[in-house]
This record gives sequence, C-alpha cells and structure tokens, in this order.
Amino acid sequence: MKTRYHSILGAALLLVAGSCDTNFEEINTNPIAPISLNPEYLFSDAQRTSAVNTLTYQAPIIQQVQIPYSGNPSGGNLNVVNETNTIPIFNTLYTETIRNLTDILDKTKDNPERKNLYNMARIWRAYCFQVLVDTYGDVPYFEAGKGFLESTYLPAYDEASVIYEDLIKEYTEATNALDPNGDIVQGDFFYRGDIAQWKRLGNSLLLRTGMRYTEIDENKARSVVAVAVDGSRGGVMMSNEDDAAVPFSSIFTHPMSSQLQATERHNYYVGAPFVEFLQATEDPRLRYIAVKYENPVNPLETAGAENTDPDDQQGMPYGYDETTIANAPEFPGKIGSAFAYSQLNRRTVLRLDRPEFLVTYAQTSLLMAEAAHRGYIGGGEAAAQTYYEAGIRAHMNQMAAYSGDTENSTIDITSDQVDAYLTQPEVAYDVVRALEQINEQYWVACFLQFQEGWCNFRRSEYPDLQPINYPGQDPSVNAEGGGFIRRLTYPLRERSVNTAHVDEASARMGGNTLGNHVFWDVVR
Repeated sequence: MKTRYHSILGAALLLVAGSCDTNFEEINTNPIAPISLNPEYLFSDAQRTSAVNTLTYQAPIIQQVQIPYSGNPSGGNLNVVNETNTIPIFNTLYTETIRNLTDILDKTKDNPERKNLYNMARIWRAYCFQVLVDTYGDVPYFEAGKGFLESTYLPAYDEASVIYEDLIKEYTEATNALDPNGDIVQGDFFYRGDIAQWKRLGNSLLLRTGMRYTEIDENKARSVVAVAVDGSRGGVMMSNEDDAAVPFSSIFTHPMSSQLQATERHNYYVGAPFVEFLQATEDPRLRYIAVKYENPVNPLETAGAENTDPDDQQGMPYGYDETTIANAPEFPGKIGSAFAYSQLNRRTVLRLDRPEFLVTYAQTSLLMAEAAHRGYIGGGEAAAQTYYEAGIRAHMNQMAAYSGDTENSTIDITSDQVDAYLTQPEVAYDVVRALEQINEQYWVACFLQFQEGWCNFRRSEYPDLQPINYPGQDPSVNAEGGGFIRRLTYPLRERSVNTAHVDEASARMGGNTLGNHVFWDVVR
C-alpha cells in the first residue's frame, strides 16, 4: 500500500502547480498571477491543499491528541477561541483549493473532451464545501471562488442546510456523469484518473452526506443513502485500494508530521481516553500508535529507547494546562521539559512520508454497517455485522500505509490478530449496542483524520467522552454545546472585511460561538 502512494506522488508531482494567498480580494486581483493554467495542474494542487492540519482543535476535541499548553497552541485542548488555530480550514480551502476548483469548472464546463476532469472537480469541490459547512455552519457557497471570474470579492453566506442540498445534487450528478470512455486525468493524486474508483468515491461521499441527517431527518437520510449504495451507479468503496489519500514523500513531507518531528515534538501527547479504549479492547493498533521515548525532547535519532508495549502506555488526561497537569491523578512526572506521557510514534503514524487519508473504505464500511442496522439498506443485522467487521479489518490493514523500511517501523497486523480482536467482549458485534460499537470503531478509524472524527462524534455522540471542563473555557461550550466544541468561529479578517454577510450568517445561526452547532448536529 505504501508503494502505491509513493508511485502516485511521483507521477502526479510532474503536474503540480502550487500557490498561496491569504484572503478573497488578494487572490483574485494579484497582478502577477498566471492568467491561465492547465486545469490538471490546478486539480493536483486542489487535492494537495485539501489536506488541512486539524491538530489543534479537532484532534483534542475528540480526545485522541492532547496539548497541555495555553497560549499559542491552545484551542480544542482547553475549549477556548484561538484565532490563529480556528482559521486554517477557512483560509486554505477558500484561498487555494476552492479557487482552483472553481477555475477548473470554468475552464472545462463547455469542453466535452474534459468532462471527467470537470466532474471530478465538482465532486471534490463538494467535498471541500462539506468540510467548511461541517466546521463553521453557514459559509459562502453559491458566490464563493468567483472573485477572479466575476469580481465577487465579498460573497454572501448561504444557509448550511441549503448548501447540503446542493452538495447532494453535485455528488449525484457528477458521479453519474463520469465516463469510463472519456478523458484520463493524469494529474489525479488519488486514482490516476480511474473512473470506477472516482464513482465509488462520489457515492461514498454521498453516503457520508446522507448519514449526517440521521438525527434530524431519517427519511432524508434513508433516501440519500439509497441513491449512494445503488450498484447500478457504481456503488461505494470496495477495498482499501479505493481510499482517497494525498501522498507525501521524504522530500515533499507531510506538514503535520513535519511539525511534530521538529521543535514541537514534545508538546503533543496521545489522549488518555483514546489510549484507555485501545488498551481495554487489546487493540493491536496501539503499539504502532503510541510510544514512550527515553528522551522525548530530542529528535528521533537521539530520543533513546522506545517503549511501545501497549500495557505501558499512559495517555494524557484532559481539563489541565501545563501548570495544573501536575495535579492530575497518576501524574507520571517530567523528562526534562517534556511530560512522561505517551506520544505519537514518529517511526510509524508520524512518518514524514505518510499519506493523508481523506475518505476511506474503513469509514465507508462502518457507515454501511450503521445504515444496515438502521434499516436504510437491506440485509438486516447480518449485513450490519459483516460491514462492521469489514470496517475494522480495513482500518487494521490501512495502518500498513504508515510502515517504514526498518524493523521497528514495520506495521504488521495479522489476520489472526484481527480475528482475535473481533471476539473481544466489547468489540464482538452486539445488536443492542450496535450504534455505540459502530461509532466507537469509526472514531478509531478516523485517527489522524480528526475532522471527520469530530463530525461523526457530533452526529452520533459516540464514543461516550466526558467534557473537559477546563476552568477558563469559553462559556458557550457548556451553555450551548453540551460540554463540547460544536463549530469553529469565523476568521477575524473575514469578520472585518465581509462584515455584513458574516453578521447576517451569525445572527441566522444564533451566534458565532464555539458552542453553537451546525444544522445536522443535535445536542442531546
């Protein structure tokens, strides 16, 4: 699997054209920007830039990674607003990804020889907007990305529920329109232009979208899911080969891994709830995720002995900062300036050349399990169990993509280990606990895909995490959010420049707070 991502990267990098800007007006009026680029270059770059760092908010919200510091790295760890860390998704997706995808649509919409590129761009543009809606709620949609094309520098904000309706249309129409006899998109990082796989990606995203409605409109969820799983339209993901992932290499390194292999390596720890869940179920993934370093402040080469024994791992608890953490139960002390809690393994899950998974077969199988359990698709509980076990097995296999080339960086989870795991009392499929089990496993399958893990946690409210209740947290988190951050706030610059539209959207949603929630998220 690792070879697959490296070979895709090597081929696609020949077509990549990168760029970076910081706000709507600048990106659309840059006098030295290229007037026209090959749309395949733009597509490669759009895929690359959609891998946005979600380490500071989403990862600690779902209690998989903890940062015991206030100040600059704070955010989801302490339930506070930190402007620096609430903006990456908004700024990156609007100023780079969506700008490029909108330009592709404009360049290819009337060219039948580019119909597949056009429809791939529609699918991926819909994905990016879904991330934005899931993060902020109401956002610019119908007028977004059109500054250069139509001089729309201050786009209106559209209602999140209205945007979702259009996303369903885009996923459905674009997936249907993909043509196996049409153009081959050479710059495609995901599948090298394979149309069957793109159809499965489009349908899997449609499945994900339909399942967002489970707590607000089950009839809507059922109808959207039925379209997504229709085999005559190509079906959903069938194996790990269908995973949509952005590849990286030792030269073009993964940005989050680069951050956590450098000077911030001792600032981030594995969350206690995550470690304890994996320990309680004797999960074979734990030894490849968590590690205790002899000298955690040092670079990997001089970090000393590495203890990956699952029984010895201790995750960092929540609700504490760098000062109060010493009062936590079973505080393990410090090693130099670092804390003696377990960290993410730099030889495996933090490899510089690891891929960034965005949509996976494991996630898709688990959503299918829930759909079967709810009766949205056929097969009943037998089908639900089959999909559930397939999703777990798929993520165990997906872990191999984080393997290195040395003995202590090789991930080898055997079929026998997976079989044994599936018989664990807390894991073995139980009709009574099915929703809890499926969504707990979805949480694990979203490790390192913190954005999607956060979305599904809000939708399902599984796993049963406890609010962190940090003394200085934003009051809206408890007052409106049920103890958890439900959305991120709009960027200050956007509030300053596009004030009227931001204010209108904020009023419509009931405020621009961390505790307010997007339309599909029912705080229970």
